[in-house]
Amino acid sequence: MSAMLPALQTIPWAIVLILLPLVAGMLCFLWPRLAPTLGMATASINVLAVAALAWQLHFRFHGSYRHAVGGWGAPLGIDLYADGLSLLLLLATALVGLGVSLYAVGYFRPEQARRFWPIWLLLLGALHALFFAADIFNLYVTLELVGLAAVALASLNGDGPAVSGAMRYLLATLLGSLSYLLGVALLYHAYGTVDIALLAARVDSTPVTWAALGLMVTGLLLKTALFPLHFWLPPAHASAPAPVDLLGLLGMAAILWGSVQALRQPRLKLLIAYSTVAQLGYLFLAFPLARTGISVWRAALYLLLSHALAKAAMFMTAGNLLRFGHHDRIADLDRVVQRLPITAGAFALAGVSIMGLPPSGGFIGKWLLLEAALSQGRWDIVGIILVGGLLAAAYVFKVMGHAFTQAGVTHEAHRVPRTMEWTALSLAFAAILLGFVAVPLLHLINTGAVAVGFEVSG
Repeated sequence: MSAMLPALQTIPWAIVLILLPLVAGMLCFLWPRLAPTLGMATASINVLAVAALAWQLHFRFHGSYRHAVGGWGAPLGIDLYADGLSLLLLLATALVGLGVSLYAVGYFRPEQARRFWPIWLLLLGALHALFFAADIFNLYVTLELVGLAAVALASLNGDGPAVSGAMRYLLATLLGSLSYLLGVALLYHAYGTVDIALLAARVDSTPVTWAALGLMVTGLLLKTALFPLHFWLPPAHASAPAPVDLLGLLGMAAILWGSVQALRQPRLKLLIAYSTVAQLGYLFLAFPLARTGISVWRAALYLLLSHALAKAAMFMTAGNLLRFGHHDRIADLDRVVQRLPITAGAFALAGVSIMGLPPSGGFIGKWLLLEAALSQGRWDIVGIILVGGLLAAAYVFKVMGHAFTQAGVTHEAHRVPRTMEWTALSLAFAAILLGFVAVPLLHLINTGAVAVGFEVSG
């Protein structure tokens, strides 16, 4: 065992995390019968690889890691970069990816599984590459891969609503990509580089810079479905500068609009989708509060992590209920608390984090946002956060209320595999657990944030 440690220390885990899902996805395409086994093995190895990368970052690279792909570094070549932020995003992806993979084994029929696993593993590989991107053009490439894989997954059912929602998503992601790429072209023409670190040293406040920023932000807003550019998301799922203030206003509008729309939905999947529109709004509240320093970004990132776990659990509960009753009408849930207690418990625990109640991870993120808003006297943001929490409670309790009562229209119950139920509960519990491990995770976010130099691995 001790002889293996030096070899494990020298493995370029960043490369492994990108190539492993891509190669596994191709193997799943070639040998579809082995796809569930290959997919589960890849998702499990991803978790171990992220843990190994965390060890390397802490003990070998002292907080940050830079890999020059092919030996050609910036500004000519492509660099992969990892620090505490990258590691946190990779950890969230690995945990959710493992849960989704385990859930998919019981959820998909064989003919659907043949199409799901190659695309799903492509999405994981693209996400890993995105989190290691060190230049704005590589961000564009990886965002394109993520978008195309997500569109394919959204249309996996092949029915009319699925294809229509996927086409909206495709239109949004292509428009967003075009806008973002135009901004990249302007910055490259002005400063001769696309490397993020070099741009940070060279960029000036010029009309070209602001035009590029506007194009890139617009493109990313389309991709993240921030109100009012959220039109594709529900169907697909079923004294700061003036631009920064605008992002804050859009974030506040997203919280209110998304929450009210979620409260009005008769179907569970649409309720969860509009809830996502609302929860994304909280992330953009960090922009007008950025004067408080890194703490507000830590709040946004903690909210992102807790939201990823809780919302994944919610969508899994919706899938369980669809399997159970062949519908997701909230008014006709028909005593699922008694009949599917694990699924109902998963939705309730995920709802605790979405509402921002203690001791969940959602509470930690929203509490840090509230502290930042109070320190700046931004009572409008304080009010929005509190009202958003109340509206979230309203739509979560709406679902739970119907889950306890007998539906007017009875239906035949169908068996839900235990793996699907326990996977949803595990992710929901992880969102709660984030509230108990806030100190080390918030410290991790800071790792490598102010790095003077980088370790280079050729």
